[in-house]
Formats: sequence, structure tokens, C-alpha cells
Amino acid sequence: MNLSNLKPAAGSVKQRKRVGRGEGSGHGGTSTRGHKGAKSRSGYKRKIGFEGGQMPLQRRMPKFGFTNRNRVEYKGINLDTIQDLIERKPMGAVTPEILVENGLAGKKDLIKILGRGELKSKVDVTAHKFSSSAQKAIEDLGGALTTI
Repeated sequence: MNLSNLKPAAGSVKQRKRVGRGEGSGHGGTSTRGHKGAKSRSGYKRKIGFEGGQMPLQRRMPKFGFTNRNRVEYKGINLDTIQDLIERKPMGAVTPEILVENGLAGKKDLIKILGRGELKSKVDVTAHKFSSSAQKAIEDLGGALTTI
């Protein structure tokens, strides 16, 4: 092997269209960009959602209602979900950390215990909020409620 017979590895060099190299190349003149318009000019960058001058989708959609920026969003956990968790892993207390470990809530979620389903065993529950039906069901079995 010497310098006269070196060549790149197969597939490493791609043939690309060489534009703006004269009329004889077939890609001269407008360099395959066509005539006039934004796409024919240098520095062209299309905006996200641009539809060629048609009214963009995000502007065609109606805006309605009111969004309260101060709304506090709670992750609802029902009593039947807590009962399932206790049956799988017997425990005397349910805390937000246990719910996060078992994938029932996110680390930063505020948790509200809701009253759907039935609780069969005594359990101490720690959460940010409780519905009145959930509170009654837990206390009827002798469980304790702790609000964070």
C-alpha cells in the first residue's frame, strides 16, 4: 500500500449535489432553489407552525374560559387504591413517601385522599388533604389522619 492507491472506506464518502458551479453542471443559476420567495434567499429560516401565509393553526383555534394561575392541583388517591397497596405490602401507615415509592404519586405532588372504595383494615394516613367521606371511613376503622 502506498499514497497512490489510498481511498476512503466503502460508504464513508457520500456524493452530494454541488450547486452554483455553472450552467453546465445543471445546478447553476438559481442553484436548484427556484425563482424568488423566502426559500430562495440566504438566511431563510421557517418559523415553527408556518403554513405558507395561511392563518396558523394556533391562531385559528378559539380561546375561551379562564385559567386560574393560583390553582392548587392535588393528586387524588382513593381508599380502594390504599387497600390494594396494603394487601400487596402490609403496613400500618401510609405516607406520601410510600405512595411515591409505589408509583402512585410524583415526588412533588400534593396528595388528597378520596373516598371511593372500601377500606378493610386500620391504617394511619398522612396526606395534604382528605375528603370528608375518606376521613370518616379511616376514622371509623380506628385509623389516624395526619394533615401535612
